[in-house]
Amino acid sequence: MLGIETLSSEQIAFILDQSKPFQEFQRHPLKKLATLRGKTVAVAFFEPSTRTRISFTTAASRLGADTMALQAESSSLKKGESLIDTVRTLEAMRPDGIVIRHSSSGAPEFVAERLEIPVLNAGDGTHEHPTQALLDALTIRDRKGKLEGLNVTILGDILHSRVARSNINLLSKMGARVTLCGPAMWLPRDLAFLAPNLRLTHRIEEALEGAEVVMVLRVQTERIHEPSLAPDEYIAGYQLTPARLQLARPGALVLHPGPIVRGLEIDSAVADGPQSGVLEQVTNGLAVRMALLYHLIGGASADAPHPAKDRTNASD
Repeated sequence: MLGIETLSSEQIAFILDQSKPFQEFQRHPLKKLATLRGKTVAVAFFEPSTRTRISFTTAASRLGADTMALQAESSSLKKGESLIDTVRTLEAMRPDGIVIRHSSSGAPEFVAERLEIPVLNAGDGTHEHPTQALLDALTIRDRKGKLEGLNVTILGDILHSRVARSNINLLSKMGARVTLCGPAMWLPRDLAFLAPNLRLTHRIEEALEGAEVVMVLRVQTERIHEPSLAPDEYIAGYQLTPARLQLARPGALVLHPGPIVRGLEIDSAVADGPQSGVLEQVTNGLAVRMALLYHLIGGASADAPHPAKDRTNASD
């Protein structure tokens, strides 16, 4: 699982469907399966992360797998070890799969070409973050009942966002209409070629008109201080506020991949309001990642009995 770009709409729909029973499973008091008992998942994060790392390790644990963790700040990378040497060291410990996050675009593919075990991309540079797009899609489908035909606005730093790129690929494949909005320096015209039928605008009012889903991207504070854009200018031009949200369709769903910089990219009243799906995204992240670990590391065939569905039925 290296990216959304190479997946078909049928494959995306399959993953979302397979995630549903795991989604229901999160509501049960006993959240433990033996599906991956005896398996080990290596979780190698070469850049800082909290949410995604914890989500993957929790997903593995709830499937019964053991995990071995590597974090860049405490690894041999600090001593100059190369990526491939670090990963081969992990492979020598005989994990059954590896989850990798790296600051270089293409790093998971580089690793996958050299290892014989499944590799899951947990975010690579400005390239892709496939599991984030899948959990976003699951959240949208739960709230709106579909993906096809929806008007989705993605707001913020499109240029540097792997979340945006994976969502653009997924939503376009599933028939949604996508509008990209942000400051000119973060929304170059060539982004229009990422997928068919993308609409680009620098005006937030235009972007929000008719939107049924509004996806607010995290703005990295080091970029907001670039000479051409001060924080107060970004807030004035692009912060999602309650007043601006009213320009969207009634009941428009608001998403954010986190961590949220409150008062910069989004107003707290919106982030915590009834139209926010932020906490649902976190829960759905576990479901999506459990489904992927089950099929990729567990080696389950497409028609295999679903362990969470069986557990749910047994509990009922």
